[in-house]
Amino acid sequence: MSRKKSNSGLRFQPAGGNRAPQVPVGKKQRLLIERVSGDGRGIAFVEGRTWFVSGALVGEEVEARVLAARGKVVEARLERVFLPSPQRREAPCRHYARCGGCNLQHVPHADQLALKQRLLAEQLQRVAGLQPEQWAAPLSGPEFGYRRRARVAVRWDAKARQLDVGFRAEASQDIVAIDDCPVLVQPLQNIFRHLPTVLRSLSKPQALGHVELFSGTAEALLVRHVAALPAEDLARLEAFCAEAGAQLWLQGEGQPAPVDAAAQLGFALEPWGLELAWRPGDFVQVNAQVNTLMIQQALAWLAPQADERVLDLFCGLGNFALPLARQAREVVAVEGVQAMVERAEANARNNNVHNARFFQADLSQPLAGAGWVAEGFSAVLLDPPRDGAFEVVQGIARLGARRLVYVSCNPATLARDAQVLAGQGYRLKRAGILDMFPQTAHVEAMALFEAG
Repeated sequence: MSRKKSNSGLRFQPAGGNRAPQVPVGKKQRLLIERVSGDGRGIAFVEGRTWFVSGALVGEEVEARVLAARGKVVEARLERVFLPSPQRREAPCRHYARCGGCNLQHVPHADQLALKQRLLAEQLQRVAGLQPEQWAAPLSGPEFGYRRRARVAVRWDAKARQLDVGFRAEASQDIVAIDDCPVLVQPLQNIFRHLPTVLRSLSKPQALGHVELFSGTAEALLVRHVAALPAEDLARLEAFCAEAGAQLWLQGEGQPAPVDAAAQLGFALEPWGLELAWRPGDFVQVNAQVNTLMIQQALAWLAPQADERVLDLFCGLGNFALPLARQAREVVAVEGVQAMVERAEANARNNNVHNARFFQADLSQPLAGAGWVAEGFSAVLLDPPRDGAFEVVQGIARLGARRLVYVSCNPATLARDAQVLAGQGYRLKRAGILDMFPQTAHVEAMALFEAG
């Protein structure tokens, strides 16, 4: 099928035909954006190739620079807009054109939410042939200042004799040297603003691997290193953290991890009167406000009653299990990593929660054999990683649960698992997105299934 000539005189070639010539990295190409991909990139078709252009919107005529090409797929980044979409806005962050951390700042937030909702709906329909009986409104918080953890890239450039500090560029190992990031929570912005200067002042910066920032009931700076840090560098880092009011954690060659083995952070779940302790390296949702909204919605949809027994799979630190225990008779919580099970048990004790039991199990395998499986449940909550819960959901109907809430960080695996649940007689009652990562195309979602 041929494509029409645009007003600018640009002519688009058929998608088929002779073998397309090799597209070199760095080449610039003028394109008409016709669709949007699942990760928010614009899609164009030229000479039998499909171009994915970050930063481009449907209907725009743009110039894009090739980042990578393989087969008939070209990955590119926007260089110039000739005909902008009315949907386009000026990116609020001055580093947006270079930094690879965000990819939707050129889209108004309301339109970001609509895009994510549409992508979820398309996955459910295409993969599982399902649509929910009711769409839930998106759960969202502030556009900026939401991220309570971040990994900072650090690399010693031996040729230039300098330390690069910042975030990775898109589709590249290049480091964009920046010292401010508006998506970080304010306490981390304050630390990050001075961090590059401090790291570059060290006598042995080539010993650094990367740095992570964390915020909770306190802040923490985790420095991973590939060689022992000199005493003067350790003192410099300790002084910086003391001035910033942050804990210092070291991990790598020559020093134990962490410096203070008793140190930990925490975060509050205020609606339930809970505070969960965690350590850098544990999985914690990066968006505290949306995390609270997510738990509230999950509990409202699951509606656990005071006489019911609830199963929480992939429970982590107890993020869902402990609020569930405030409403249910008993919660059985299961996690694959033993250290996280122990952390969740400690969180239950420290919050005087006595009706939650925690178990370790390999949740990449079907549920079978364990005593807690045979006892049955009224409701189930799943919060799996990106791979989803395919093996777990295979026989989940045997647990007897009438209600099931599935929290997903990957709509594709949610849709795949939803098809399995539908095959066991569960109906998709509600679904909606969780805007855990504003300014990015990352989609998180929640779905409610009911038996019969």
